[in-house]
Amino acid sequence: MKRLSDSEALNKAAAYCTLCERCTSEVQTKLTAWEIEPSAQEHIIKRLIAEGFINEERYCKAFVNDKLRFNHWGVIKICAALREKHLPQNLIKKATDEIDEDEYMQILSKVIENKRKEQKNPDDYTSKQKIIRFAASRGFEPNKIMQTIKTGYDEMDI
Repeated sequence: MKRLSDSEALNKAAAYCTLCERCTSEVQTKLTAWEIEPSAQEHIIKRLIAEGFINEERYCKAFVNDKLRFNHWGVIKICAALREKHLPQNLIKKATDEIDEDEYMQILSKVIENKRKEQKNPDDYTSKQKIIRFAASRGFEPNKIMQTIKTGYDEMDI
């Protein structure tokens, strides 16, 4: 593969950013894979930010929204994934604070209900522990899992 010039790399990175929301670390990883010099990477990223191709606040909001609604992840897992991408804690907190609590609890209930349906004997202790561990592995907070299970076993058919 021929080496890209800085302007070609900028255009290619801009095209990469227009496909979906990207954060700085994702673009930097891509630029490194294209064997772009670190000083040129810094210049390209600054330009992409200045031109609005990269906006980490917008990225955080989109990431939180997508992972919650489509992947059914909880806040713990979402925050860990965002920290892995080296995003500032204040942006992560701002994006997760915007989660609608009712929608969040409905998604958690759905996750628990679906896991419960997989269990042969859903009301026994072992099955309840499996359900709790599963919801925790999806990144939901232990207190919310227990709250949902308590109300769920009382009110809903879970």
